Amino acid sequence: MMKTIFKGAPLALAFAFATPAFAGTCPTPGSMDLKNAPTMPKGVTDTVIGAIQLGGEINVEGRQLRTRRLVVQPGGVVPLHSHKDRPALIYTVSGSITEYSSACGAPILHQAGDISREADGLSHYWINHGKVPAVLLSSDVFHG
Repeated sequence: MMKTIFKGAPLALAFAFATPAFAGTCPTPGSMDLKNAPTMPKGVTDTVIGAIQLGGEINVEGRQLRTRRLVVQPGGVVPLHSHKDRPALIYTVSGSITEYSSACGAPILHQAGDISREADGLSHYWINHGKVPAVLLSSDVFHG
């Protein structure tokens, strides 16, 4: 019986130390040409569900930490925008949505449970190619 346990040990160790593949990350290094990116929203509702002025909290005047709920209908578009000086985390609650990013050579599919980090001057846009609305929670440090 001990021989059987030890034969499986290398395989078990390989799985224990394997680096996970994170869903919703860039599948192809590089950058995407965004010159023909959409510039107007389509089929998107954007609701601020909470905000904190950061001046009194951490002495960052003129900035707020806010969380928004975005619902992007099938065929809907979150137009091209930049995250220069506006870091954000986007959590996909339900549905799926495709991101077209200046920091990736191919579209990135985000599905329910994925989180997207948006910082470092990233520019991008999102399109819902699915058949159901995509629901996103966006938390960012906003000038406001």
